[in-house]
Amino acid sequence: MTIFPPHFECQKLLELPIARHPIETGQRIEGQVPATTGFHQVSTLGEAEIGVWEMSPGFMQDVEADEYFVVLSGRGRLQILGSDGFSTQEIELANGTAVRLKAGMHTRWAVTETLRKIYFTL
Repeated sequence: MTIFPPHFECQKLLELPIARHPIETGQRIEGQVPATTGFHQVSTLGEAEIGVWEMSPGFMQDVEADEYFVVLSGRGRLQILGSDGFSTQEIELANGTAVRLKAGMHTRWAVTETLRKIYFTL
């Protein structure tokens, strides 16, 4: 089990510098402004990873891993596409929104205000 250091605070997650990079070509959505993303791994728990991920305003598509996340700041919309046995869903993302993604979900992200989340991948 991983224990966070005693100085670990939620505010530090909001202030953590994260370098963002352009998304890969396969993640771009034709006709939409491509976003930039970046992450910082905070800790591990066995095979799981805990980290902070950030996305600039813009759009991207992805195929997800098993993950839980909570939005720390920002705004956007996450669309889960109806494919591979998953139902179509649309989730408004804002501070405090908690989401469970499952491996293989096809998603589309539309961020209007830089989005930062803490994630736990399985």
